Amino acid sequence: MTRILIVAPAWVGDMVMAQSLVAALHARPGTTAVDILAPPWTAALGARMPGVGKAHVIPAKHGRFDLAMRYRLGRGLRDNNYDLAIVLPGSLKAAIPPWAAGIRERRGYRGEWRYGLLNDIRPLDKVRVRRTVDRFVALAAARGEEAPVTVPPVLAFDPGHGRDVAARFDLALDRTIVALCPGAEYGPAKQWPATHYAALARLLAARGFRTWIFGSRKDAAIGDEITRLAGPDAAPVNLAGRTELLEAIDLMSLAASVVTNDSGLMHVAAAIGRPLVALYGSTTPEMTPPLGPVVEIVERQLPCRPCFERTCPLGHLDCLNLIRAEDVAGFALRQAGGGGA
Repeated sequence: MTRILIVAPAWVGDMVMAQSLVAALHARPGTTAVDILAPPWTAALGARMPGVGKAHVIPAKHGRFDLAMRYRLGRGLRDNNYDLAIVLPGSLKAAIPPWAAGIRERRGYRGEWRYGLLNDIRPLDKVRVRRTVDRFVALAAARGEEAPVTVPPVLAFDPGHGRDVAARFDLALDRTIVALCPGAEYGPAKQWPATHYAALARLLAARGFRTWIFGSRKDAAIGDEITRLAGPDAAPVNLAGRTELLEAIDLMSLAASVVTNDSGLMHVAAAIGRPLVALYGSTTPEMTPPLGPVVEIVERQLPCRPCFERTCPLGHLDCLNLIRAEDVAGFALRQAGGGGA
C-alpha cells in the first residue's frame, strides 16, 4: 500500500492542474493516501481537490529559501510514513522536506542542483510534452512506464456558500452574473487592458448583466480602474482582494460566464466547470490551456507571439490590445444565454 506526498506548486493555476496528478495517482492500484505540501496561498485549495487527504503548509514567504525551516518541516513529516514524494517545483528548496522526512522514493524533474535530495530524477522534454498538466501527470508513472492519460482537473465548490458570501457583500443576484478576472501574477504582458475590460462591462450591462471582478489584493487597483472607467451605469463590483480564495471559488460558481486572462483564476474557473472566455497575450494555450467543458480561446496571431515575456518587449502589447471588447462580449453572451435580466 502506498502513501504519497506531493510537493505542490506555489502558483494557483499550477496547483489546480496538480489535481490531475492526484487523480492519476489514485487510479494506480495500491494508492491509499495522497497528501500535499504547499505554501499557504495554494495549500487552501487542498480542501477543494478531490483525492487530497491532508494539506501540509510550508510556513514560508514567497521566494524565501529558509533551509532550517524546510529541514524541520520535513523532520516533522516523518510520522506520516510516506512511501513516495513527487516534487513538482523545479527548485532545490522544494526537494529538501521530502529528503528530511526520510521518504524512500523522491521523484521529480531535473531542475536546480538537487542530486541526492531526489533519487528518481526524470528528464523533461519540453518540446514533446508541451502542456504543464501532462508533465505533472507523467510523474504518476514509475520509471519506464507509459504516462497515464490526463483527465481535466476538478475542484469542489459550494454555490450555497457562494450565495451566503454574496449576501455578506450585499451583492444582488437578480440578474445573470459574468465574472471578470483582469489580473495575472506573471506580469502585464498577460493582462488585457483595463480600458477593454471596462468596455466589456458596459456592453454586458447594456444587455442586462451584472459583472463581478475577481482577483487578489494585487489586482485591487486594476479592479478599481475598471470600475471607474466603466462608469456608474455599468457598475461592476470589484471583489479583488476582498475575498479569500475559497470564497472567490464559491462566488464564481454563481457566474454564467467567466472572462479571464491566462491566470490562476482561469484554471479555477475551468476546474469548477464554468463556461469561460480565455484571453491570451504573451503566452499560448498550447502550454497552459483551460481544461473546462465550455471554453472559448481568444488570441491574435502575430509574428511576435508567443514571447513568454512578463512585459511587452516591443512596447505595444498588440497581442492583447487588438482583442476587441465587442468580440469578447459576443462569446460571453452566447455562453450566458444572451440576456441578463
